[in-house]
Amino acid sequence: MKTEHPSTLRGNIKRIASLSWPMMVGQMAVVGNGVIDTAMTSRFSATDLAALSIGISIYVSIFVGLNGILQAISPVVGQLFGARKFKKIGAEIKQGVWLGGFLACIGCLILLFPNSLLSIAQASPTLNDKAAQYLQILAIALPATLGFRIYGALNNAVGRPKMVMAIQLAALAIKIPLNTLFIFGGLGIPAMGGPGCAAATAVNAWLMLITGWLMLKHVKYYELFALFGTGFVKPNWKALRSLLHLGIPMGLSYLIEVTAFAFMALFIARLGEVAVSGHQLTANFGTILYMLPLSIASATGTLVAQAIGAKQMQAARVTGNAGIILAAMLAVPIGITIWFSRDLILHAYTSNPIIIAAAFPLFTFISVYQIFDAIQVTTAFILRAYKIAIVPTILYAFALWGCGLGGGVMLGLDPYNISPAFLHGAAGFWMANSTSLAIVAFSLWYYLRIVQKRFPTPAMWRRNVNFDQPGRNP
Repeated sequence: MKTEHPSTLRGNIKRIASLSWPMMVGQMAVVGNGVIDTAMTSRFSATDLAALSIGISIYVSIFVGLNGILQAISPVVGQLFGARKFKKIGAEIKQGVWLGGFLACIGCLILLFPNSLLSIAQASPTLNDKAAQYLQILAIALPATLGFRIYGALNNAVGRPKMVMAIQLAALAIKIPLNTLFIFGGLGIPAMGGPGCAAATAVNAWLMLITGWLMLKHVKYYELFALFGTGFVKPNWKALRSLLHLGIPMGLSYLIEVTAFAFMALFIARLGEVAVSGHQLTANFGTILYMLPLSIASATGTLVAQAIGAKQMQAARVTGNAGIILAAMLAVPIGITIWFSRDLILHAYTSNPIIIAAAFPLFTFISVYQIFDAIQVTTAFILRAYKIAIVPTILYAFALWGCGLGGGVMLGLDPYNISPAFLHGAAGFWMANSTSLAIVAFSLWYYLRIVQKRFPTPAMWRRNVNFDQPGRNP
């Protein structure tokens, strides 16, 4: 059987596809939890669905920001794995656990006292109370969820995503019975509505963390990294500073990207329950679609980081370009399919004709921006593999917050009466957000080309060039 050499474009596309499919399945399982929450809560009441939308917007913003900081583990471990420095991987993971614990404390405090964030939505007292209860229950889940992300970062960085996928699929399998129990009540547990989703998530999160920990302890492969048997390890401030130096801008990038969507929900909530419910269905489906380019981006970033660690800079460049091409090629037919399947997709979510009517025009935007989303996320992960995160963060802030969210307020809420009628309401927010994704996709791609040209050749490696600051390289 003929095989493609990994240095060729086609060969790298095959390698990326092989690594990305279990990542995609695992991420789809994670998103499937959100789909189940949305679908089951919509059958409980429209009020609970609106509260869920507000609560999710806040929780996702907090979680993604903290998770983004922890994702600094992936390029660090990937480069160490490529350089075959296996014992150092274990040391980095242990420092990552200390960092995760500190971040969990911050996140839990915010979730337990969410009123200042909830006030942005200017929702009714009933919606605020339900959303607050949802967030406070999720404070129980957050430490376990961040802990599992460390487990996932390790596995993905060393090219073993199937272990993560298996746990995520198992968690999805028990999500429906747990949701049924907590949302609608049973076995002596009262019906909780939307906040019941958070209770089910908390149970799932701790089961996933325990399972991942048992895998690390008892599967022989992980002995390579010396994760156990080395005694108590104190925080190493030098290692933690190194993770934070990369992780903070990465976390900000994630936070900016997610809050650009999350705050859309909070502003759209001012327009009423129907508007925010239609937005929630659209955003939820958009999140599902995002899993494909995200998995390609993660797989590409892993292979690029490993190539950099092995000092194979040409291979890193070819692999990165292959990932971008693959993500863009798949985005086009997906966007076309969404356009022609909008009605079927919405009816699969809900039978409420009012919510369907509110969401239907928004699906035009998610069908169009697929290619921009695919390019921007893949390029961002490649830059992180080079340990470059500050410039992408600035680009995200300008495009997604400035153009996307700021433009959405101008078009959707139209405070100065300048927006055309068809962009009033949620459509204005989605139009501005789609435009911002196009801007950030082109900007990141252009910046990556600069980085690839400036990044050191093998001869420069031997001269100890500072790789984390490519702008200073010869």
